Amino acid sequence: MFWGFELFGFWMVFWWIIFLFIGYLVYQDAEKRGMNGLLWFILVILPMVGILFLIIYVILREVSPRESEEHNKALEILKERYARGEITQEEFQKMREELER
Repeated sequence: MFWGFELFGFWMVFWWIIFLFIGYLVYQDAEKRGMNGLLWFILVILPMVGILFLIIYVILREVSPRESEEHNKALEILKERYARGEITQEEFQKMREELER
């Protein structure tokens, strides 16, 4: 009986470590995206509902800040080229549509 309890305790500790590690990864990702990392960490490690909140986090997380910044920078360069007369209005519209996809 003692051996069974000890084995059960090992698996509980093992799963807690896994949940804490996943929570830590979610915390880091949320902080990078300007979201409340501590809140998402706590929600992810809660027993029984942590997986549900992990799925919700993955769905709700915003676009990577780096991707958003790159898109804005490309659009600014395009606007500058149009303002300087380097490209026509038709070229500007076509390139802007391509960037927005």
